[in-house]
Parts: sequence; C-alpha cells; structure tokens
Amino acid sequence: MKKTILLFIAVIFMQNIAAQTTYVLCGKLIDTKSGKINTKKTIVVKGDKIIDVIDGYIMPRSANLIDLRDKVVMPGLIDMHVHLEMEYDNKARIKKYILNEADVAYNSVKFAELTLKNGFTTVRDLGGSGVNISLRDAINAGKIPGPRVFTAGKSLATTGGHADPTNGSSRRLIGNPGPKEGVVNSIEDAKKAVRQRYKNGADCIKITATGGVLSVAKSGDNPQFTVEEIKAICDMAKDYGMHVAAHAHGDIGMQRAIIGGVKTIEHGTYMSDETMELMKKYDAYLVPTITAGKEVAEKAKIKGFYPDIVIPKALAVGPQIQGTFARAYKKGVGIAFGTDAGVFKHGVNGKEFGFMVEAGMPAMETIQSATITNAMLLKMENEIGQVKKGFFADIIAVNENPNKNISTMENVVFVMKSGVIYKK
Repeated sequence: MKKTILLFIAVIFMQNIAAQTTYVLCGKLIDTKSGKINTKKTIVVKGDKIIDVIDGYIMPRSANLIDLRDKVVMPGLIDMHVHLEMEYDNKARIKKYILNEADVAYNSVKFAELTLKNGFTTVRDLGGSGVNISLRDAINAGKIPGPRVFTAGKSLATTGGHADPTNGSSRRLIGNPGPKEGVVNSIEDAKKAVRQRYKNGADCIKITATGGVLSVAKSGDNPQFTVEEIKAICDMAKDYGMHVAAHAHGDIGMQRAIIGGVKTIEHGTYMSDETMELMKKYDAYLVPTITAGKEVAEKAKIKGFYPDIVIPKALAVGPQIQGTFARAYKKGVGIAFGTDAGVFKHGVNGKEFGFMVEAGMPAMETIQSATITNAMLLKMENEIGQVKKGFFADIIAVNENPNKNISTMENVVFVMKSGVIYKK
C-alpha cells in the first residue's frame, strides 16, 4: 500500500513538472519566416509546445525562467543529410565486418546526442544498416537523448553501385543481395525495395543515383539507375507517403533522378547549368554537403586513411562541391541545408553555415535553409522551423548575431527540444 501511494505521488510530481510553464527571455530572436531579428521577446513554453511569443520580458513571480537576454535565439536547426550510425575513420572498412549491430547501436547513441547538443533538433538520416530506425524509435520513446529523426533506413543501390553493401568484400562474402538488402536491378526490384523500406519503418527513401566517393568502386560519378527504375521508386514512395532523396555526383545521373521524381539531390558535384534549370522546373532542392566535400579532400592526403581506389575520387570530387553550390544558388536553385555528418565527425555540422556564406549565400538565408525550408520538405512546416505559437518548443541560442559572425553557429550555447533542455 505504501509503495502504491509513493508511486502515485511520484506520477503526480512528474505530471506537474511536465505541465510547468517556462518563460524564455530573448534579447534577440530570429524570425525565420521574415528573416528579421526581433528584440526583447519572451517565449512561453508549456509541455512540448510554444504557447505564446510575447513582446517584452515577462517574468511572473515564482515562474520557471530561462534568461537568454544576452543571446541570439532561434528555432532548432534541421540537417537534411546525416549518418547517425557511423563516423568515418581509417578503420571504417574493417569495422563493417567486425562490429555487431549492437556495437553500431551504442555508437549511434553518442552521435545522436552530440548532434542534438550542437543545435540540430531534427535530422534526416540518409542511410545505414537499419539501426537508424531503432535509434529514431528510442529517441521518440524518450529512452535516449537525440534529435527528431526522419530516416531512410538502408539506402537503395544497383549491383556494385554506391550503396551495395557487399562492395569491396571477398567473393566468399559477396553473395547476391537484392531488394531486401537495398539492391535494385529492375522496375520490379525497385517497387519491392520501397515496400521493404516501408515495412522496415523508414520515413523516406534514399537512392544512390551515381557512383560515390567512399564506396570501394572505381567510378564516383557514373549513372547507376535507369530513369524507369527511378520513376518506379518515386511513384511507389509517393503511394506510401515518402519522398525520395538522391545521392548524385555525376550530371547524367542527376538528370535521370530529377526527371524520375526525386525531391532532393545530395552533393550535386558536377551539376551543369542545364541540370540546374531542370531542378527549378521540377521543384527539386540541392543539399550541398560542402563540409563533407572539404573533409574527404583533406583526409585523402593522409596516407592510408582511405583505400587506394577511393583517393582519386576524393581528391577530384571534394574540392568541386562548394563551387557547384555557389553556381546553383546564383541560378535560383532551391537550397536545403545538409552536411553529410558521419562522413566527418558528428557535432561540427555548424561549419556548413560558414562554407555557404563563403560561397555567396547571405547568413540569414543559410539559417532559413536549415529551418523553414527543411521543415517544408519534411512536411513539418506547421510544427518546426519557427519560434511560433503552436510549434514544438525547439529553441536554441548562440552568443553573437550570425549576420555579423556566421562562425557563431558552430558554438550553440543553449538547446531545448520539445520543451526539454539539453544544453544550458
């Protein structure tokens, strides 16, 4: 009886904490919709939602106050291209064979927390072994800290393509992977692979429309799907309420992906002016991943860091990405913020803002690409991406005005996700 009463009291106590109203005092608050920075605002948070944004500082007696009057406050950031299961290093290839699924899961917990504590309250995970789906569920259940995750599960590839899980394996281990493992070689395979991702619990689909840098295969840019296969994937994904992202470095593969119906092009390294016009016509968005390009180019200079077959691809592709982004932005192509974290160390996603500004995109527009644009692409535009009444209480703060010093985005000093403080 005594234990029951104590348990009841504990439940009531936790309910009271959850129902507590918090007042966040903001010296400067970025309105991502207008691109303006407002001053002296109070955000009122109850539970996991923002219930009001008020002019001036409201400080009720005995209230739960968070004082950010000397900070610049904005909504939680959204990274549209991460890999939470891994972090590439010089042992990445061997880890593929010696790590168990549980090892990958434990590593992903650390990477997810790092990502969240650096201001990214929502991410799109574009490919892993499937542990990323369980990671998402664990975060949603409140078992571990991490960002809100939208995941593709296992990426789709062709035989020998960029995401073929057996690339570089011995002949004893290659086998004959098919749609269940994410390998597609026909229209029927394409349909089955999408349905399998849906069955597994994926939120979106990721295809490797061209060769890639880090796969143990010769080409980094050749087209690897037919238009018909891509169209089958996109049509089937649409039936299941999912959008399609396409890894693509080569121009022909990009064009096939866009015409086939993908929503985002990841990397876009060798994108031509013609392809940029196609992206505008089909309302496709570029996810630049400039940080990844710079990182792989630098790591390729370290002897033994990458397999020999990867080095020339990294040296050729890496330096091109920022320049392509600059051209695409000037052409009016839609830009969605994404980094490819996991190809480099997690937690430094904020570097991407500086590289985007360096290439000619105004600071405020880079922040909008990481908030309202990405929220729209995830069909969450009425829930995340703005500090607004009725939205999730995803709130972060930095020390300086990013319009004057974009590197401040690399040092997020306050993080709240769904009303819970993770960094203060």
